[in-house]
Amino acid sequence: MLGVNYFAIIVVFLLLAFLTSALRILREYERGVIFMLGRFYRVKGPGLILVIPVLQQMVRVDLRTVVMDVPTQDVISRDNVSVQVNAVIYFRVIDPERAIIQVENYLEATSQLSQTTLRSVLGQHELDDMLAEREQLNADVQKILDKQTAAWGIKVANVEIKHVDLNESMVRALAKQAEAERERRAKVIHAMGEAEAAQKLAEAAKVLSAQDQAIQLRYLQTLVEIAGDKSSTLVFPVPVDILQKLKS
Repeated sequence: MLGVNYFAIIVVFLLLAFLTSALRILREYERGVIFMLGRFYRVKGPGLILVIPVLQQMVRVDLRTVVMDVPTQDVISRDNVSVQVNAVIYFRVIDPERAIIQVENYLEATSQLSQTTLRSVLGQHELDDMLAEREQLNADVQKILDKQTAAWGIKVANVEIKHVDLNESMVRALAKQAEAERERRAKVIHAMGEAEAAQKLAEAAKVLSAQDQAIQLRYLQTLVEIAGDKSSTLVFPVPVDILQKLKS
């Protein structure tokens, strides 16, 4: 009788040990990739799942979006300018089976792929495009990464280039270029203003030349404006044609 009790205790103990090692709890954002004797069996979760010890093994996979920094990369643009670029990518696992089976370490693989893709895409553009067309470059990198990581069961949602850093000599060169551009625009605007003013003066002269009285009135108006100055003495010429008209 005593031996039976010991046997029951041992059975209960073994059963508890089995349940402790076999029962797993997966959170809402987790999935378990189950292997049966080394072969893929199924994906389980979330919640309480049973994994048979020895026969089955489970690999946890997190389905939440991963925010990964891309280390600073040295990039040579198409116009032979050396810059340092870093970025951040947002991706998540959408197929746990492929994320575990098709690639050894999907986090490391995605990181390495993002670095090479960033250098490759930016190296095809000039420096001005890197600085001005950043949204388009983000979209290009994201599209390439998403296509290549699809085989790993990964979805790249977004890529953001954070910084494009130039060396000090290039910064000075760009500052000089910007200053020269501002001076050029100022000269162009000034020349356009002079041309427009000359055109208006030519039109005004054409209108005044058509009417002698208009010329006389304009002359007298000019005299009035001069007389309004602080000078006490005025010396001005009187056109001969005006004196002739006054005599007549």
